Amino acid sequence: MHSTNDIRPPKPHFNSMSRVMLTLVRIAIGWHFLYEGLTKVFADKWTSAGFLQQSDWLLADTFHWIASNPTALGVVDFLNVWGLIAIGLGLFVGLFTRIASSAGALLLALYYIASPPLIGSAAEAIGGGHFLVVNMNLIEMATLILLVFVPRRMFHGIDRLLECLKERRNAEPQDRDETRRSFLKALAALPLFGGFAYAVFRKKPWESFEEKNLADRIGPTAATSGASPVAVSFPTLKDLKTKAPTGKIGSLDISRLICGGNLISSFAHSRDLIYVSSLLKTYFTDEKVLETLWMCESCGVNTAILRVDKHTLRIIGKYRKLGGKIQWIAQAKITRNDIKHDLDLAIDNGAVGAFIHGGVADSFVAKGWMDELGSAVDYIKKNNLVAGIGGHALQVPIACEKARLNHDFYMKTLNSGNYWTAGPRLIEDSNWKPDPAKVVEPELAKSVKDNIWSTTPRQSVEFMKTVTKPWIAYKVLGAGAIHPRKGFKYAFENGADFACVGMFDFQVVEDCNILTEVLGGDLKRTRPWA
Repeated sequence: MHSTNDIRPPKPHFNSMSRVMLTLVRIAIGWHFLYEGLTKVFADKWTSAGFLQQSDWLLADTFHWIASNPTALGVVDFLNVWGLIAIGLGLFVGLFTRIASSAGALLLALYYIASPPLIGSAAEAIGGGHFLVVNMNLIEMATLILLVFVPRRMFHGIDRLLECLKERRNAEPQDRDETRRSFLKALAALPLFGGFAYAVFRKKPWESFEEKNLADRIGPTAATSGASPVAVSFPTLKDLKTKAPTGKIGSLDISRLICGGNLISSFAHSRDLIYVSSLLKTYFTDEKVLETLWMCESCGVNTAILRVDKHTLRIIGKYRKLGGKIQWIAQAKITRNDIKHDLDLAIDNGAVGAFIHGGVADSFVAKGWMDELGSAVDYIKKNNLVAGIGGHALQVPIACEKARLNHDFYMKTLNSGNYWTAGPRLIEDSNWKPDPAKVVEPELAKSVKDNIWSTTPRQSVEFMKTVTKPWIAYKVLGAGAIHPRKGFKYAFENGADFACVGMFDFQVVEDCNILTEVLGGDLKRTRPWA
């Protein structure tokens, strides 16, 4: 007969299949976390800035501040990457499972708060897939919270292994076989971890091999052009040397580099490459447009020149809702009988300035409709916006100066035409002098092909020396034919006060760095800054 001291409480019994399924769920989430962290380690100059900038819900101001502060962003990126890896490892092998589950749930909660799939939120435009309130982050977070409260003995893993070792030391001889079996089951996750490690390290050399192989065949530049599924390296916010400098138009502080409207209009002057506009439209989804505008704002590019249409107004509205502060100067079209339609839309939707579309101004000047141009300028200024007049033709600023219109700035094309697809060089009169009474273009070569935007660069430079209004130069890169280093230098040396440039998101940092180098270098400028 046994005494009561020999009676031990029965061990809790768990269904073996339940234990296996819970272990697999834990490993699957750990796999996801671990691989997310490793891909960010492998990615060249990964940063969470874009994700944080697009937050528009709880803690949005904090997320925006982190994204705009390089020190805070560096700390957050470090914690994000290595937190994912540490949590992933813990969940994968079953070590400190409760701590890893709690930390993972907290991290996913922050992801959810930063980009919740709520009606009208930014995630509506920038999220992958289609979700309403419940998304993958919320599902994984709920699962990890559940795992926090599941007893460790319910999992196979290192936590259970440590318990088995402790039990083996204290076990009665008749119980050691059972403890030995539990010990072996606790190691069940290790072969899967080995498979994970093999897959990861097999994948990374494959990418490197493909990149090297492609470079051997078509050169290193082509190998990183994005034409194949290889790692592509572009400058990120961490590479920004300094934010873009600013100048004045009226009372506004305007960045010397202005974001052009191709990203929203999906229209590009692309010479004889007829498919480029379609590619732009495909690339510049709502998500990518918002990301590009945030990138510009983070680099100090505080102004964008965008046309007036429904698509622009929708994007601008969404961007404002996210807290975006980039200034909008509207490119407005007018007719002789209606100067107000586009201008009213710009005024009502928060534009800080407006100018008459270059093609429209070319036509009005050619037809002598200077009073109508003047009325449009007066209407813009009456509504407290800075007013401008665009133009491709040199006769536009000549005629406007002669008529003494009351606008604040010019949008006038300028580039050297020094690229081979521009066709024959221009025939320019070496004795030409600025003459406000003469509104006829100098004689051009009959077969000028591609440089239709800046057919008289030298004469434009000479005439603009006589103009005191600020000059925003556009088409300075010849629709992508001129490198920014040459295009910016030519424009700013020859009198431009600002440059409006269409940019992809991956070009913004580089363009800003080039701009600051050009403006801070030996700039042989002959026209005073206006």
